[in-house]
Amino acid sequence: MIERVLKTRLLELAKKYPIVTVTGPRQSGKSTLLKNSFPDYKYVSLEDPDMRLFATDDPRGFLATYSDKTIIDEVQRVPTLFSYIQTYTDIENREGMYLLAVSHNFLLMENVNQSLAGRTAILKLLPFSHYEMIEGEILPKSVDEEIFKGAYPRLYDKEISPTDYYPFYIQTYVERDVRLMKNIGDLSKFIKFIKLCAGRIGQLLNLSSLANECGVAVSTVSVWISVLEASYICYLLKPDYNNYAKRLVKSPKLYFYDTGLACSLLDIKSADQVATHFLRGGLFENLVINEFVKESYNRAENPNITFWRDSTGNEVDLLQYINGKQNAYEIKSGATFSPDFFKGISKWAKLSGAKPEQCFAIYNGDKNMKTSNGEVIDFKRCRPKRLEGER
Repeated sequence: MIERVLKTRLLELAKKYPIVTVTGPRQSGKSTLLKNSFPDYKYVSLEDPDMRLFATDDPRGFLATYSDKTIIDEVQRVPTLFSYIQTYTDIENREGMYLLAVSHNFLLMENVNQSLAGRTAILKLLPFSHYEMIEGEILPKSVDEEIFKGAYPRLYDKEISPTDYYPFYIQTYVERDVRLMKNIGDLSKFIKFIKLCAGRIGQLLNLSSLANECGVAVSTVSVWISVLEASYICYLLKPDYNNYAKRLVKSPKLYFYDTGLACSLLDIKSADQVATHFLRGGLFENLVINEFVKESYNRAENPNITFWRDSTGNEVDLLQYINGKQNAYEIKSGATFSPDFFKGISKWAKLSGAKPEQCFAIYNGDKNMKTSNGEVIDFKRCRPKRLEGER
C-alpha cells in the first residue's frame, strides 16, 4: 500500500467538516485512500444497482441506514441524494459524518453549489505523483518509461501493461462517463477529437483548428474541451497577464492529467518510441507540469500556475507564485545542460525584475547546479519543495 500525500489533509479536514468530498479521475485511488484512511467507516458504492435504487427511491431510509461514519462512493450517480445529505448533516451537526467519492467534477460542482456549499471540503486526488512513486519504490527506471507508463495505481498494483490498460480505460470513459455528462451523438468524432488533443500537448489551444479537423462546430469543440476538463482527462494552463509593456498571447495551453493516457492516444506502444517521438519534448513538459498540479492538489490548494509568451515568441514554460513572488521554470527534455535553457527566462526576468533565485530550469540530466542566471534541477531526483523552488 503506497501512502498518498493527500491523506494528511484528508484526516485534518474530516475533523472540521461534516462532509469531505474526494474527486478525481476514475481509478486514481479515491476509494482506496478513503478506506485506508478511515478503516472504521462503513463503505457503500452507488455503482451497485441495488444500493443506487435504495438511495434513489428511499433517500431518508438510506441515510437512516448509513447514519454516520460512512464512505459513499460514486455519489454523483444519485444527484438527489445531495440535498438529503445537506438537510441531515445540518440537523446532526457533527464532523466527519460522510466521505464522498466522485469521478466527475462537472456533476460534483453542479450539486455542491446547489446543496453542499460551505458544508464540505473538496479534495482532488490525481494518479500517483513522481514523489509518491519514489517513496513507494515503484518509480520507472527512466523518464521515458515514466512518461509511457503513466501513474494510474492499478498499473503498478496489478502489473498491467499500459498497452492493455489504457485502451480499455478510454473505451470505458467514452462509452460510459461521457454519456453521463453530455449527450454526444457521434462518439467516433469525439474519440478523434481526444486523439487530436493528445497531438497538441503543450501547444496553444486553437478551437477553430480542432473543429475543422473533427468536422464539427467551434461551439461543439468548446463543449468537448469542458467535458475533458470535468472528467480529469485534460486541463488548460492559462497565460500570465502581467504585460510588462509587451503584447501577450491570450490562448491557454493544453495538457493531459496523465502522460500514459496521452501516449496511448498517440498510439505509442513502448518507452523506446517515446525517446524518438516528435512530441517527446511536449510529453516531458506535461510530466513536469503535472507535478506542480499534483503537489498543489495534495495540499488542498488550487494550482497557482501560468505560462508567459509575448508576441515575438519569447516564452517561459511555467510561472508559479510562491510567497508573493513569481518563480519561472524552463522545462527541457534534454539530458545535457545548455546556457540557452535560460534564454526565455532571462528576457522575462529583465522585464519583471525577477532575481536569479526565482529562475529555474528543469531538465532530464543527472546534476543539479547553480548558474548566474538561475538554478538547474534534475527532474528525476526532485522532491516537492525542491521542485517548487521553496527555500
